[in-house]
Amino acid sequence: MKTFRLARVAEVIRETAAKAILFQLKDPRVRNVTVTRVEVSADLQHAKVYVSVMGSEKEQRLTMHGLKSATGFIQSRVAEQLTTRYVPRLTFVLDQGVKQSIAVAQLLRAERASSADPAAEQQSEAEESATTVPAGSDTVASPSAEMPETPAATRADAPSASSSTDPADVPPLHSPPD
Repeated sequence: MKTFRLARVAEVIRETAAKAILFQLKDPRVRNVTVTRVEVSADLQHAKVYVSVMGSEKEQRLTMHGLKSATGFIQSRVAEQLTTRYVPRLTFVLDQGVKQSIAVAQLLRAERASSADPAAEQQSEAEESATTVPAGSDTVASPSAEMPETPAATRADAPSASSSTDPADVPPLHSPPD
């Protein structure tokens, strides 16, 4: 089957399941759920619905149990939206990707904070040595001194950079009516 069709069916399932969980499901066990993605088999018989649950391990288990018991309800909502011969059998899978990315971000933040102090000192020392001019030197350190000069105009009929244009010398765009 075409991959773009599978992707469209997966997107419809994801949207429908997310709306059903968020707005129509009355189970108090199902809270803080995000439908992250859906994988559909090539024959459209099975679909894995990946969900992210924010909370402790106990809350995650409780939510997954609530989703498992509400599978039939959510599958009926998907059946209303799909116009295929078969409605995929839904299986809910806990997606650890969001939690892992949060954990990695926290580790990176902690690593930057611990190594930021020595690195900041080295960076400030490097900046100071780059802008300091040795005594007895006639040159002044400036960012523009390091840039090579480019010609102002490359065409022969273009005015040079040294000539200034006086507004009185410029002819008007429109001549006044007589």
